[in-house]
Amino acid sequence: MNNKVEYWINIAEYDLQTAKALLKTSRFLYVGFMCHQTIEKALKALIARNCAEGELPPKIHDLVKLAVKGNLYNIMTDKQQDFIYKLNPLNIDSRYPDYEYNITESITEESYEELIVETEELLCWIKAQL
Repeated sequence: MNNKVEYWINIAEYDLQTAKALLKTSRFLYVGFMCHQTIEKALKALIARNCAEGELPPKIHDLVKLAVKGNLYNIMTDKQQDFIYKLNPLNIDSRYPDYEYNITESITEESYEELIVETEELLCWIKAQL
C-alpha cells in the first residue's frame, strides 16, 4: 500500500473509531457525520491509489460521485449503493443546524448503531478492493 492510500485509510479508520466513541456519549448527530467521513476517506484512498505524484483526490464530499470516480460504484451491491445514498445527506445536514432536528428525530439510537455496523462493513469491503 502506498503512502497516499495508507494515509486515507488510516484517517478513515480513525473516523470510524470516533463515530463509535460519539455513539457511547449519545452525540448522535455527529455519529452520522463521522460515518460519512469514514466512507468518504476510504473512497478517496481508492482514488489516491491511481493519482499521479502530487495529485490529490477531488475535494468533494458526495459519496456517489467518489464511488463513480474510483470505479467502484458499478461493482457495488444494491445494498452498498443504497447505503452510500443514505450516508450522503449526513455530511451536509450535520453542518447546518436548521436541519439538526430533522436528522435526530428520524433516526433512533439503534439505527445509529446499525449505521456504524454498515459503515464498518463497507469500509472493510472498500479496503479489500485496494
